[in-house]
Amino acid sequence: MAGPVKVALVGLGWWGQKMLSVLEAAPEEIAVVRAVEPNLDAVRELCKGKGIPLSTDYTDALADPEVEAIVLATPHSMHTSQIAEAVAAGKHIFCEKPLALTAEEAARSVALCAVAGLVLGMGHERRWEPPVAEMLAMADAGELGRIHQIEANFSHNKFVNLDKDNWRVKSTEAPAGGMTATGIHLLDLSVRLLGPAESVLCICEQLSSDLPQGDTVAAYIKFAGGGTSYVSASLANPFMSRFTVYGSKGWIDIRDKAHVEAPDGWVVTSALTGGPIKSVEIGKSEPVKDNLVSFARAVRGTEAYPITADHLVNNIALLEAVFRSALSGEIEKVARPAGNKLEKAL
Repeated sequence: MAGPVKVALVGLGWWGQKMLSVLEAAPEEIAVVRAVEPNLDAVRELCKGKGIPLSTDYTDALADPEVEAIVLATPHSMHTSQIAEAVAAGKHIFCEKPLALTAEEAARSVALCAVAGLVLGMGHERRWEPPVAEMLAMADAGELGRIHQIEANFSHNKFVNLDKDNWRVKSTEAPAGGMTATGIHLLDLSVRLLGPAESVLCICEQLSSDLPQGDTVAAYIKFAGGGTSYVSASLANPFMSRFTVYGSKGWIDIRDKAHVEAPDGWVVTSALTGGPIKSVEIGKSEPVKDNLVSFARAVRGTEAYPITADHLVNNIALLEAVFRSALSGEIEKVARPAGNKLEKAL
């Protein structure tokens, strides 16, 4: 097929509306032709103004022959069943993070898409930030040498005043403080650089808010192939985003100037062996759009989608261990899902 990939956007809350907005800049690649949202009154005028059919029923999108792919911006616990329904309907899927809340569910979703020959995209837009993409390329080329350690923080206070009935602040939907909101991106990049995790110690506390899942979380991760990552996040302090990689031949520290909701560029400080410490500023970019465009190109078969099956499953296996450790206060092993589901997924 040619032309833009036609998608149904399922969930028009805060982040669904962000995706709808950025996709207006890529009409030749991907187009929203239907929307699904249970709270019609909140988005009726928005969709009417953009000429997008709107309904409350997910099955409307699945049954629509014009819809080629589903974009999920829905509560975390719904992802596994919604992906299974989309696969049964023959639709490609782009899912907001996290893919699932357990490794077994993640492996099941990945396997279903692989067997059906459908593209599974993931809302890990941090990989499309220009300095992060360059850092990953340098690591892959060996320019940073052996990766030893990662230090990362991604914090904001956007959820502090949300109604406590909002799914984003429920401990059942978003355990372990900010891990599913922000820390999951840092786990993804850590797995991308260091491979499957072996164990994790996580501390989650409620220090300055009434957020039921806690507001401050820190995880110290050991990887099966060696190396460690320290990932922290707060849901109760002003915005901060930092990702730092230390290798035997060099290090890179990447700091966002603003939340990805309204990106404003990056400050990158780095040093390679024998060279000076350098600091540069990188201009604005829109990684949310770029991720969705990459997904659309994968659907069209013009490029491979870079977030692989093993990245997806290993990331959620680590996330699940983080949840366990946050509850136990102990070092928890990172499980590897067993059986055909994992074998098919990987």
